[in-house]
Amino acid sequence: MPDSVFKVLSILEREERPVSGEDISAELKITRSAVWKQINELRALGYGISSSQKEGYKLVKKSGRLLPYEVQKKLKTRFIGKKMRYFENTPSTIWIGKEIGSEGDGEKNNGLVIIAEEQTGGMGRLGRAWVSPAGGIWVTILLKPKIPIDRVFMVTMAGSIAVAKSIRKEYDLGALIKWPNDIFVGGKKIAGLHLELSAEADRIHHCLLSIGIDVNVPVTRFAPELRATITSICHEIGKEVDRTALLARFLREFENRYLLIESGEYETILREWKSLSLTLEHHVQIHTMRNSFEGEAIDIDEFGALLVRKDNGRIERVISGDCIQR
Repeated sequence: MPDSVFKVLSILEREERPVSGEDISAELKITRSAVWKQINELRALGYGISSSQKEGYKLVKKSGRLLPYEVQKKLKTRFIGKKMRYFENTPSTIWIGKEIGSEGDGEKNNGLVIIAEEQTGGMGRLGRAWVSPAGGIWVTILLKPKIPIDRVFMVTMAGSIAVAKSIRKEYDLGALIKWPNDIFVGGKKIAGLHLELSAEADRIHHCLLSIGIDVNVPVTRFAPELRATITSICHEIGKEVDRTALLARFLREFENRYLLIESGEYETILREWKSLSLTLEHHVQIHTMRNSFEGEAIDIDEFGALLVRKDNGRIERVISGDCIQR
């Protein structure tokens, strides 16, 4: 979308009274027909704009979409989200991230946020489908972390903390982290994260952190078999919320912790993750590619593995797998 479209929008936002097309064209040095065209483009993006020959144009309704213009107005970050790509509909934001990452300039695109209103082919952990209807937050962040490759799991930890903290601060909901990368509210999943890494030997080319949050998604949009285990923010608080404010909050919370990781403050991240854990000190059932077992989740080690004490007293270290809590 041309910048001139949002320059027109900024004028409408600035003025409380209707603004004539003549005044807009004079300020932006464009023709009246260009103003009319851009007003229609804004309407197509969901903005409510009234018009009359006598008074001019007036903004009467926000778009409600996760447009970069709207998110960046609220953004307070150094580099995360300074560049954004926006899609109304895409199979998966992470696929777009892979295409951009394959271009090879990870430094240039470090902090790029890819946003979709809806995903038709979203993928989660272990190749599972990620249900991504309109009304949620479905984003992928392209990163080039300056950390040892054996610490890259902390990018997901930082993201999990940021999602939980954002939901807590914005809506006073008791969001907690279920190992390895799900966010729960009231015993139901409300968000999830997924990390993909492009690397060779000990060199990280880039990584892609995908985040999905059920925000303004009615639970009736989910398959019947999922409704007992999944919830959304609008369902929990009884009304729709400003998704742009939540996304801007998350990006700020995430960047703060990401910078801690890059500065080597690993223990700080581990400590905060543990303070928000839904899993630790609970009886769990673990399913990995090799075996299944039960025990008590007692800790997270310095490399993000879950430590489980089995009934026979032996401690198992779980790097990846399904964790079912009882």
